[in-house]
Amino acid sequence: MKIFLDTANIGLIKRWAQTGLIDGVTTNPTHLSKEGGNPTQTVLTICDILPLGTISVEITETDPESVYLQARKIAALSDNIAVKVPCHAKYYTIIKKLVEEGITLNITLVFSLAQGLMMAKLGVDYISPFVGRLDDKGADGVEVVRQLRHMLDWYGFETQLLAASIRDTAHLERVILAGTDIATVPTTVFEQSLEHPLTDAGMEQFLTDWKKLNVSHFP
Repeated sequence: MKIFLDTANIGLIKRWAQTGLIDGVTTNPTHLSKEGGNPTQTVLTICDILPLGTISVEITETDPESVYLQARKIAALSDNIAVKVPCHAKYYTIIKKLVEEGITLNITLVFSLAQGLMMAKLGVDYISPFVGRLDDKGADGVEVVRQLRHMLDWYGFETQLLAASIRDTAHLERVILAGTDIATVPTTVFEQSLEHPLTDAGMEQFLTDWKKLNVSHFP
């Protein structure tokens, strides 16, 4: 399973990319706005940090034809970019056209099994169900991930499942068990997932016991 960082913060991406645990990054207009500066340069820098990773970059246009043109321009920035397009019916024809032209697509804002099926039929590379936002509306976001996993496997689609809107480590662990191909997580959730209080307590106990030997060199 792959892990993407859900951020556009260059410092955090550099920090965690060097661990070898990060397989990509998902950005969106909110992330890029938060970082400020030139968003194009930010995207290019992220692509350079993870040249073998997948970097998702979302369109900002709304008119279908403008979305098509912008998606092509975004994809041309780097070979490792996946263009994020919302899963809206008005873009379906454009999505089909982009897939046929070989543009790597991450279809975002997926909220149902039916939406996921339609995108898989069009042959997109990734679909991103939003777990947390589904939970906010009283649905079970992880269950939707399970349903999508079953559908993709049952019909033999090659589209990869990218669980998004991960709010905490419990969300992360549940989508892992649900069989997602990728989880995109905020850096705070990623960092929390690396820690456990029992690990800290165990290390402290081992160190305390070791000091009882009063040895100055080992081995």
